[in-house]
Amino acid sequence: MRSLGIGTVCTIPDGGLTPLLAMCREDPDTRVLTLSTEEEGIGITTGLWLGGARGMVALQSSGVGNCINALTLPIAFGAPCLMLVTMRGQWGEFNHWQVPMGQGTQPILTQLGVRCYPVETAQEVAPAFIAAANMAFHAQERCAILIGQRVIGAKAFGRGED
Repeated sequence: MRSLGIGTVCTIPDGGLTPLLAMCREDPDTRVLTLSTEEEGIGITTGLWLGGARGMVALQSSGVGNCINALTLPIAFGAPCLMLVTMRGQWGEFNHWQVPMGQGTQPILTQLGVRCYPVETAQEVAPAFIAAANMAFHAQERCAILIGQRVIGAKAFGRGED
């Protein structure tokens, strides 16, 4: 992230994002902003770009639905938007409430003109992130890295499973 000039990470904390957010908080050159709602991150990162800085939004797939109207902002300003999305509602999901948005995230983002970079292995994350960040910041596109549930692991919450 540092080599790509990303200085701000806007997030709604999530278990799948915990390792990344911990590394960001330890980096003196990275600011982590905890949001009230996911769509705030779209406005903040658009404002950062207009002010000459780079930021990204880190969120769970269930929060993508909250961003739909806000995604018109970077489109209107020709600004980039970089999202790192941890997926739910996929492999091993236990919570039926997560399934609809987990299944709809990529089609919805694609319909809105967001370029999606789905990853299903840990080895794919860094190359996909670099590709999406370069596309976002150099071509001023909206891009999302979709980290599959196999990468972050299915949540168990009291089921006695991992």
